[in-house]
Amino acid sequence: MAVGTVPDSQDLPRRYGGRVTTFVVLSCITAGMGGVIFGYDIGVSGGVTSMDGFLRKFFPEVYRRMKGTSVSNYCKFDSELLTAFTSSLYIAGLLTTFLASSVTARCGRRPSMVIAGSAILAGSAIGGTAVNVSMVILGRVLLGVGLGFGNQAVPLYLSEMAPPLHRGAFSNGFQLCVGIGAVTARLTNFFTQKIRQGWGWRVSLAVAAVPGGLLTLGALFLPETPNSLLQQGKDKRRVRVLLTRIRGVSDVEDELEDIVAANSDKADSSRGLQMIVTQRQYRPQLVMAIMIPFFQQVTGINAISFYAPVLLRTIGMGESASLLSVVVTGFVGTSSTFVSMFLVDRFGRRTLFLVGGAQMLVSQIMIGGIMATQLGDHGQVSKTCALVLIFLIAVYVAGFAWSWGPLGWLVPSEVFPLEVRSAGQSITVAVNFLMTTAVAQLFLATLCRMRAGIFFFFAAWLVAMTAFVYLLLPETKGLPIEQVRRLWAQHWFWRRFVDTASNGEQAMLDC
Repeated sequence: MAVGTVPDSQDLPRRYGGRVTTFVVLSCITAGMGGVIFGYDIGVSGGVTSMDGFLRKFFPEVYRRMKGTSVSNYCKFDSELLTAFTSSLYIAGLLTTFLASSVTARCGRRPSMVIAGSAILAGSAIGGTAVNVSMVILGRVLLGVGLGFGNQAVPLYLSEMAPPLHRGAFSNGFQLCVGIGAVTARLTNFFTQKIRQGWGWRVSLAVAAVPGGLLTLGALFLPETPNSLLQQGKDKRRVRVLLTRIRGVSDVEDELEDIVAANSDKADSSRGLQMIVTQRQYRPQLVMAIMIPFFQQVTGINAISFYAPVLLRTIGMGESASLLSVVVTGFVGTSSTFVSMFLVDRFGRRTLFLVGGAQMLVSQIMIGGIMATQLGDHGQVSKTCALVLIFLIAVYVAGFAWSWGPLGWLVPSEVFPLEVRSAGQSITVAVNFLMTTAVAQLFLATLCRMRAGIFFFFAAWLVAMTAFVYLLLPETKGLPIEQVRRLWAQHWFWRRFVDTASNGEQAMLDC
């Protein structure tokens, strides 16, 4: 088989019947509130940490540096305590991930979403009423617990509920919701920054309770996925009834048989993490679980998402103008993700990865070049350069939003066999949180030391990840989720890791 291509037509698995039902759409929209929360929490921190009122109250040293002229433009926001505020959420999410994996595998996707929403409600309440740094960080920690459970359960829920031919669009809906949440955060920051008394940051932090409440309430009424019900040992007849309702047709036997067959391979679900780490046949999935979220973060997107207002203030823009510019780029990103929902199941995952990677690479190099030549340690760039930088950031965000943004969640969620799916997703989420924490904790200090060179650093990683996709990622477009595993046995590189037992299983599927 050629590099990364889909199997020949005679090797393709059988297709299932069914259609996109209102029941599935409403269920996935409700679950998508988990993505809105994730996006809101990413977007809100950068805006809040650029607000004068917030900095005066909790980070006075940073505020004095920002107003002074003796500190380098690249170093005004370099503060360990300020980065701790941002990264505490992701550290909490990282530590929560493996607990969330166990709950999601044993109890189902829906209970994890209820826990996620409840933790978000508590965290937003504490953050919005904070009177000291400890309370602010505690609120962020509780938000991180919520994201740990939400990011574990929601992508799996969307992948398992979606019809196979439209799984890409449904799963990309998670990133669309992330984008909607980020734009909402930036709009909220833009308007609350105008509150003259300086307490607008409280509103920004508290608004996270809205999607948190919707997720909690909605998850109480959501159905569990058929895959999860069988994994929990529920009656097959009950699963058939649910699957009939989800697909909108009475003939669901083929899909049900594949889910039952996948479930029969699971052994003990509590051993999923051990299986995916130690057994050679899961090596391709393990590599994807680690490398795709790793690469997603070293695109540099979260450096832009967290600190875009700070970055724009670095080049001399005012508080309000920087927040408005970020709102505009947020709309560009969300629109691009919406476009990707229509493209991903037509052109495939690999095409979007490659095109988006090239687009981000060019824009990162140009951003770095302008910053290196136009912005020194003191002074500001011209208005024209500032507008060009905003445009390039928008181009970069658009490239991410139709490639590594949605696909960084879609591809890992669809490549794991059922017996290791929750464990594999927990690795993906853990790596995502680990890298997000590293970026959040190190970006301001690295910007201070590397200056514009940091953008060339991210550009080099974009070259590496584009080569990785071209050489090692097979195309999963249109394949039923329980039959994606057969791709590895046909891939030029990964087939050497698929052991005899897996090949025997493959032969049974071909029959």
